[in-house]
Amino acid sequence: METDLKKRLSSIRPIKEEFLTLAQAKLDRLTKPQGSLGQLEEMAKKYVAIVENLNPRIEKKIIYVFAGDHGVVAESVSAYPKEVTPQMVYNFLRGGAGINVLARHAGVSVVVVDIGVDHEFEPREGLLVRKVSRGTGNIICGPAMSRDQALQALLVGLEMADHAKEQKADLVGTGDMGIGNTTPSSAILAALTGMPVKEVTHRGTGIDDAALARKIQVIERAIAFNRPDPKDPLDVLAKVGGFEIAGIAGLIIGCACHRIPVVVDGFISTAGAMIAVGLNPEIKGYLFASHQSVEVGHKFMWEYIGQKPILNLSMRLGEGTGAALAMSMIEAAVKVMNEMATFSEAGVSEAKE
Repeated sequence: METDLKKRLSSIRPIKEEFLTLAQAKLDRLTKPQGSLGQLEEMAKKYVAIVENLNPRIEKKIIYVFAGDHGVVAESVSAYPKEVTPQMVYNFLRGGAGINVLARHAGVSVVVVDIGVDHEFEPREGLLVRKVSRGTGNIICGPAMSRDQALQALLVGLEMADHAKEQKADLVGTGDMGIGNTTPSSAILAALTGMPVKEVTHRGTGIDDAALARKIQVIERAIAFNRPDPKDPLDVLAKVGGFEIAGIAGLIIGCACHRIPVVVDGFISTAGAMIAVGLNPEIKGYLFASHQSVEVGHKFMWEYIGQKPILNLSMRLGEGTGAALAMSMIEAAVKVMNEMATFSEAGVSEAKE
C-alpha cells in the first residue's frame, strides 16, 4: 500500500508558471482596468495553470463527504453523541443537510463515503461504503489507527479521485462528517507545527468552557502518549488523526495526480490538506482555500499550507458547505475569463501608455 502511495506522490509535478503568465495576459486584454477583479483574477489564473487550458469550462462539480467516528468522543470532547454521525449520513442521503442545500444551489453533486462510521449501512444511492474500521481508537489510550489502516484510508481517497476523473469532474470539493473530529484535527495541527494545543483548539460543535478545557487536556495527553513524528505526516495521521481526515488527504493527493483542482472546506478538511501537503509540498498548488472557519486554529492551517481563503463567513459547520460556496466563486472567475469581451472585440479604447 505504501508503495502505491509513494508512486502517486512522486507523479505530482508543480504547476507551470507559463500558464499563469499566459492567463494573466489574457485577463489583461479584457474590458476592465488591469487587476480590477482582484481575487477573481487570481482564481482564474490558478485554475488555468492547474488544468493547463487557457479556455477551461467548469461543468461537472463533485463534493466528496467522508464520514467516520472517533474513539476520543468517549472523553466528552463534543456537544453531540457519536450516534449523530450515522444519523447525519442518512440526512445527507435524504438531501436535508446544509451541504445538500448549498450543493443544489451551486450545481454540485454530493457523494457520501463511509470510511469509518460505527454503523452498518444498507446500500443506498449516493453512498459509497469503504469502511476501514468502525471508528478510530481513543487517542489518549493509544494510536487512532495502525499505519496500515492510515494507508488504507488514504487509498480510499485516491480511489475517490479516480472516480472523479472517471466522472470527468472539472472541480472537486472536500467534505467531512464525524462527531468529535475537531479534536484530531487540532491534534494534527499541534503535532505538525509544534504550536501549543491551547492556541489551536476551539469549541467545535459549541462546547462550553469546561468541555473546552477538557478537550485541550485530552489532546495534550494524546500527543504526549503517542509522540507523533512531525517529520512523518503519515505517523501523525495514524497516531492522532481520523479516517475521514485520511480519506480527504488521499482525495487531494489523487486529484493533484489527475490535475483536478480541489476546493478544501473547513477545519477538518484542512487537517487532511496539511497531511497531503506534508507528504508532497507541490500539492498546495492544486488547492483552493474555500473559507476561514471560526475555529481558532484554522488560520494557522492555511498559513502552514500557504493559502489565502476565498471567503470569511464565520462558518463552522463542515460537511463541505464552504467548499460548495467557493466553487461558485471559482466558476464565476473562470466564466469571466471565457465570456468577457476583449478591448479589440468590443471596440473599447485601452488605457493610455
